[in-house]
Amino acid sequence: MNWSRAKSILICSFLLLNMILGFQLWSTNRSNQIEVALDTSGTVEELNRALRSKNIRLTDELPTDIVKLKVITVKYDDSIKPSEQKPLKTPIIMSNLLGKGASREVQAQSEIPNFNLYQLDSIMSRKVNENWIYVFTQLYDKLPLFDVKVELNEKNGEITSYRQAYVEVESGVEQTEQKLIPAQLAVRSLVDNYLSEGSIITEVRLGYHGQPYNSQTQPMFPHWRITVDNKDIYYLQAFNGAVESPPKGSELTPFGQPAEGEKVENKDNPDNKSKDEKK
Repeated sequence: MNWSRAKSILICSFLLLNMILGFQLWSTNRSNQIEVALDTSGTVEELNRALRSKNIRLTDELPTDIVKLKVITVKYDDSIKPSEQKPLKTPIIMSNLLGKGASREVQAQSEIPNFNLYQLDSIMSRKVNENWIYVFTQLYDKLPLFDVKVELNEKNGEITSYRQAYVEVESGVEQTEQKLIPAQLAVRSLVDNYLSEGSIITEVRLGYHGQPYNSQTQPMFPHWRITVDNKDIYYLQAFNGAVESPPKGSELTPFGQPAEGEKVENKDNPDNKSKDEKK
C-alpha cells in the first residue's frame, strides 16, 4: 500500500469535511439571523400600529439585539448607610461631572467611595426648590442597578453632601442566562394595557431591579425601565413581562434599604396576622 498517497487522501478528506461542516454552520447562523431580523421587523410593525392606534409617541430608540441575561444576587456594604446624608469636605463643581471626558477622573478623585462605578441617571435626577439632586446609579457589566444610587445634593452650583448605597455582586451564585423579552414587546405591553392616549414615552432602558426586603442580600432581575412624559416610571420584568406600576408619591429610597425611621413589615409574620385579627 502506498502510505504516502493514503495519507494525502485522508488529509484532503478531512479538509473537505471541515469545509462542508463550516458551510453548514455558516448557513445555519445565517438562517437564524434572517429569522431574527424578520421576527424583529414584524414586532416593530406591530408596535408601530399599537402606537398609532392610541396616538402615543416614542422618542427613544429601541435596541433590536436579542439579549440573554441572568438573575444576580447583590450584597449591600454594611459600612455605607443609605439613609445618612454625608457632607463633603471639598465641594464638587457639578459642571465638572457633566463635562465629557472629565467625569470619570473627577469621580475617581472624589471623597465618595467607588464613585467611578456610578453613572448619571438624568431621569431620576430632580430639582428641589432652586437646587438639584443629581442621581447616579451603580453599574454592573455596563448595565445600571436602578435601585442602587448616589444622590448628590447641590447648593449654589456645588455638590456639598451626598447619600449613597453600594453593593457587591456575589459571584458564587450560579444562575442560567435566559433570553429577554425584546424592548419592542415590553413597550407594546405597556401601550396596550397601561398607557393612556396621547402619552409620550421618553426613555426605554435595560437594567437590574428588585423588590425591597429588609435584608442585606438581595436578588435583582433584568428589567426594562420605561419612562413616560408625566414622570411615571414602569418596570417590566424582562423574563416574564410582569409590570410594576409607578409608586404613589415620591419613592427615592435605595433598593432594599428602608428610609430612616421607617420599619419594613414582614407580611408573612404570624405576629402581624394576630395583630390584624385583634383589630
